[in-house]
Amino acid sequence: MAHSATHAQGQQHPIKLYLVVWAWLFILSACSYFVDYFQLQGLLRYSLIILFMLLKAGLIVAVFMHMAWERLSLVYAILVPISAVLVFVAIMVLESDYTLLSRIAFFGPGP
Repeated sequence: MAHSATHAQGQQHPIKLYLVVWAWLFILSACSYFVDYFQLQGLLRYSLIILFMLLKAGLIVAVFMHMAWERLSLVYAILVPISAVLVFVAIMVLESDYTLLSRIAFFGPGP
């Protein structure tokens, strides 16, 4: 009897948590749909779509992938790749400036 009690280890989350997250995912998806429905244009449109997308991705990663309860894996799975992407973007910005300046030096300032 004691063996079965010690064998069942792990973390159980209430079903209410998952239902609340599903409801928020539905609400955020509806908001993303309404951005198109109300025909928002320009920077506001893309900013809202990206905001809703990032919020949904954050909920999915935090709850369904159990990252909210794993601090070290959160750092390794999210912060390290984002940091690498930012470093690569900075390298590309420096490279684009170098390419632009070399084109101006060899071909002139343009029309």
